[in-house]
Amino acid sequence: MGVPLRKNVQFQLLWFGGAVSQLGTQLTTYAMPLLIFAVTGSYFWAGVIAGVRAATLIVAQMPAGVWVDRWDRGKVLIWSQTTQAVTVAAMAANVVTGLNSIPLFLGLAAVDGVCTAFAGPARSTAIKAVVHPDQLKTAFAQEEARGHVAWLAGPSLGALLYGFGRAFPFIGDAVSFLVAAVCAWFAKIPARVGERPRQRMHQDLREAWSWLWHQRGLRNLVAIFVTLNLLGMASMIPVVALVKERGGPDWLVGLVLTGIGVGGVLGALVSPRVTVTPGRLVVAVLFVFGTSNLAMALPFGAWWPFVPLMVTAIATPLLNVSVNAVFTAMVPDDLMGRTDAVLNFAVRALTPLAPVVGAFVADLVGGAVALLAFGALILVTAVVAVFTDLRTPVAQGS
Repeated sequence: MGVPLRKNVQFQLLWFGGAVSQLGTQLTTYAMPLLIFAVTGSYFWAGVIAGVRAATLIVAQMPAGVWVDRWDRGKVLIWSQTTQAVTVAAMAANVVTGLNSIPLFLGLAAVDGVCTAFAGPARSTAIKAVVHPDQLKTAFAQEEARGHVAWLAGPSLGALLYGFGRAFPFIGDAVSFLVAAVCAWFAKIPARVGERPRQRMHQDLREAWSWLWHQRGLRNLVAIFVTLNLLGMASMIPVVALVKERGGPDWLVGLVLTGIGVGGVLGALVSPRVTVTPGRLVVAVLFVFGTSNLAMALPFGAWWPFVPLMVTAIATPLLNVSVNAVFTAMVPDDLMGRTDAVLNFAVRALTPLAPVVGAFVADLVGGAVALLAFGALILVTAVVAVFTDLRTPVAQGS
């Protein structure tokens, strides 16, 4: 198994940098809707900005995966995160100057989306390169934990910083990306051994799509994830709207959203011990998500969504760790960047619509009704999943 994961300096540097940058991202994720609402009086443009970022990420995802497999993955990670630091610093300048230009926010969100498209597969291939296969599940559990710790601290800290000054969350996010780039540089990710034959980009991508298509259970899981990501992400702005509708101050919005972090940390702690197959887990998670969305609409006060969000987040890492470990173990190393990009492209295909739809519905009928509608649709998806073949080759022991 090699060195214990806790002593794997390369992985721990990647993890720390990722943890810091993810915390920084959370500082602005919900500071942005608060800022846009304060400037325009509507959540709609906040949804459009998030949608533009997601759309550019989707468009750049597959070409980025091809180039990650061709280039030095460590350098790709460093330069993508450095560019993100500059981009978010420009967002801070947009706020500091009082310009608050929506077109500028849209352009910078697009740049950030492209950088994320490169950083994602570069990070996945880097983890595969420095972590022993027997330690992948534990590594991805640690990855999940960092994400949910960011959710735990980020929204409240972001709301607090926003209270001190609207630019502060963006400044913090810029510094966090710079820290991540430095950590990636010190990690010294090894280059691939040997060169794979160069071919046209569409041929590279066809290999990855073909591999995924022939994994029937994984292919069906992707279809379920498309729906789950759309409805789950569409629910986030309605949560913010619901808290505000019930008279909650800005700091309470951040506190409510920490429920995702609390539950996620708990789920990440137990996820390495869970042996249920990804197919069974996805059905259970869908039922939990749908029921939790419905529960958030219960009239228990502005603070109440914290509880359903926490329950939802407990289930999320169990599924993510299981699927990521199986996927990373299955994919050949020379296909990893492309296949990671293809998989992420597929599961995120509709996510650019999610914040726009969520903001539109929240503006139209209010946060509570929007959450009821999205929860009902998630439960319908859960019923469909019950009758779908979601087995993977690894889960079947092949």
